[in-house]
Amino acid sequence: MTTHPNRTLWGILLMVGFAVLAPAMDACAKLIGDGVAVAQIAATRFVVQSALLLPLAASFGWLHRPRTGEIGLHLIRSVLLLVATAFFFTALQYMPMADAISVFFVEPFILTLLGGLLLGEQIGPRRYIACAVGFVGAMLIIQPSFEEVGAVALLPLVTAACFAFYMILTRRMATRMHPITLQAYTGIAALVIALPVLLAFDGSGVGPLDPVWPEMREVKLLAALGLIATLSHVCISFALAFAPASLLAPLQYLEIVTATVLGFYIFSDLPDGLTFLGIALIVASGLFVFLRERHLQRRPVPQP
Repeated sequence: MTTHPNRTLWGILLMVGFAVLAPAMDACAKLIGDGVAVAQIAATRFVVQSALLLPLAASFGWLHRPRTGEIGLHLIRSVLLLVATAFFFTALQYMPMADAISVFFVEPFILTLLGGLLLGEQIGPRRYIACAVGFVGAMLIIQPSFEEVGAVALLPLVTAACFAFYMILTRRMATRMHPITLQAYTGIAALVIALPVLLAFDGSGVGPLDPVWPEMREVKLLAALGLIATLSHVCISFALAFAPASLLAPLQYLEIVTATVLGFYIFSDLPDGLTFLGIALIVASGLFVFLRERHLQRRPVPQP
């Protein structure tokens, strides 16, 4: 089956939109800094996501009553996404945006390895080598950051692992419901988990979990973060519906370009030579993994 050229073009444009919007969300989180608990920032994102997408899904008749097993998957996905979001936003308080996002891009390699371990997908030695090279690139970025900020430099790596597991579960669910519905239910499930945690730690003095009343500047940034996060995930959901993932995946590396530009103009951060080398290794390895997978998908299946 072929994809209509116009749908493919829309998929590409939406993926580029995601690559531009996602770092803007990270910039909002970095601007908020430690003025608001990181758990509160993550929860606010899902408040806005639910408030925008749930009425939209309901008005178009896309909602359904989730079954028990589906509810469990939504909750697990939301835990993974909450942890990934909170850890990444924490890393942004200490690391340049381009560095943190570049380390996060080991996620495709983790996803490739998980596909072999959990889904029984065939992975050849070339892709294993590419994954290893990508991890070396991540270490080149982490090493100087680790010397400056300590173990916080490892948080984008944890974010990548959580997001890879999140994507494995999303693969199982994405074909069963409308993308808007999936994102709406993800937001609700995240709030079911996050709000009790915030209430339990209210007044505890535990910085990352103790909610505070934000100043007006922080309210505006939180609202912008939630809106941008929602739009970016809607973009990627529909992009994947319009065009093949193998075509769109390399475009996601535009996030590193956007993060570098925003990091320089907003925070005066510019990656050094070693970081640029690490970024180059990650991007080159990632492109090889995607192109290799696309090549294997095009090979004819041997007949018995």
